[in-house]
Amino acid sequence: MSLLSVSDLSVSFRQGGSVTQAVRGVSFDIRAGETVALVGESGSGKSVTALSTVGLLSDNAELSGSVRFEGAEMVGASPAELRRVRGNDISFIFQEPMTSLNPLHTVERQITEALLLHQGLSGAPARARALELMNKVGIRDAESRLGSYPHQLSGGQRQRVMIAMALANGPKLLVADEPTTALDVTIQAQILELLAGLKRTERMSMLFITHDLNIVRRVADRVCVMQNGEIVEQGDAETVFSNPRHPYTRTLLAAEPHGQPDAVAPAAAPLLGSDGLRVWFPVHRGLLRRTVGHVKAVNDASFTLRAGETLGVVGESGSGKTTLALAVMRLISAKGPILFDGEDISRYRSGAMRALRRQMQIVFQDPFGSLSPRMTVEEIIAEGLGVHGVPTGGAPRDAVAAIMDEVGLDPASMTRYPHEFSGGQRQRIAIARAMILHPRLVVLDEPTSALDMTVQVQIVDLLRKLQKDHGLAYLFISHDLRVVRAMSHQIMVLRQGDVLEYGPADQVFDAPQHDYTRALLAAAFDLKTIGRG
Repeated sequence: MSLLSVSDLSVSFRQGGSVTQAVRGVSFDIRAGETVALVGESGSGKSVTALSTVGLLSDNAELSGSVRFEGAEMVGASPAELRRVRGNDISFIFQEPMTSLNPLHTVERQITEALLLHQGLSGAPARARALELMNKVGIRDAESRLGSYPHQLSGGQRQRVMIAMALANGPKLLVADEPTTALDVTIQAQILELLAGLKRTERMSMLFITHDLNIVRRVADRVCVMQNGEIVEQGDAETVFSNPRHPYTRTLLAAEPHGQPDAVAPAAAPLLGSDGLRVWFPVHRGLLRRTVGHVKAVNDASFTLRAGETLGVVGESGSGKTTLALAVMRLISAKGPILFDGEDISRYRSGAMRALRRQMQIVFQDPFGSLSPRMTVEEIIAEGLGVHGVPTGGAPRDAVAAIMDEVGLDPASMTRYPHEFSGGQRQRIAIARAMILHPRLVVLDEPTSALDMTVQVQIVDLLRKLQKDHGLAYLFISHDLRVVRAMSHQIMVLRQGDVLEYGPADQVFDAPQHDYTRALLAAAFDLKTIGRG
């Protein structure tokens, strides 16, 4: 008998007089000890399906069909029965631990809360169990971390705390909803290995939700592919990957950045560079706040970036990638020369830098967070024209329409607001906002990490086309080495502020010199299957 059996599940949401169908006729089973992956792009219904299993949807949700856990029907079950199952027999790990963890409570309190609710365990026994769980999920120096708050932990540590909370009551089914999306490749690999090991030792089943098929290759026994609220294909992982039947599955499998950027012209002049750039943050202690040391966020970074060239900057969170970008843009203080078009701009005063800003633009990781929700797309894209006094040779609206067309957006949609667009479209808006100023340098800070795989491919193709057409120099920051390889001419590998490796992309990827680089590449490109069975 299946541990979880979902049969003809449909979910709709009623808002005012309208009804949105989110899930349509979904059926699948999860057997004891098995990992089933729900795969699909954003909006395909993966998370809604998972949340339906224990009645965690909003009040305006309407369900039909059947969800049986160990033979007991969950659709229409009483609140008391659902509470007994939630967090006890079925536990969840969510995508973003920083928003899932309470910022006002310590790690110990958040783990022991589940023990108190379901087992009545408190005091010293609960603390001992919390410590046991933290050691089990691989948190180093666990006892000292019990009193920590979420903001005092790294992304990987926070995700391990979430896993510890999920394991607290020995669940039979673990639902992992995009648990590695926001993590660096090495941390991602560690979390996947951890989940696979826990599945074996704790004898759990797992429902793994993701849009990344490379992860599914590693963890899943069976795969269900979702599109527009329906399962369009399901089967054992090996068969789905080797012989996909549905066109959408084939599209997802092919959705990986390929190729390389166009070669840089031999005569291309250096546009950006530095020799020994440093960003050190002072550490103050004592009543008089004396400087007792420094956090070396970027330590003696040297590089040269030519017009039409991309420098990919890689490394784990906290390695100094974004700090380096902010320093060369003169948005934070730094020591050492910053050469832009032959001029040392590290000595420029604020007035001279303002005049230079239009030539140096940034596209951020989260397009929704970087776009004002109160401004139309036209206002967002055109804002820089007024700030920098850029002549357009006509009406600003015409310039907005032209750049929207160039980045693949319909100019007729310029009166709409950011929330009316998909994630990929919002990132195109952010790119258009930068491009309308005709910059020479664009800093791309994780521009694809929040996007589905198919949309990532589209954005990479767009960025390469814009670079070719306009001779742009890119400083490309990412933890996704597949995207970096498709975008970059040169690679800089950072770790804890130090440049460990720097050189042509082919050389770094094909013959890495440093152990850390080899570890990054192994985590990103090793597709061996782990944790099945």
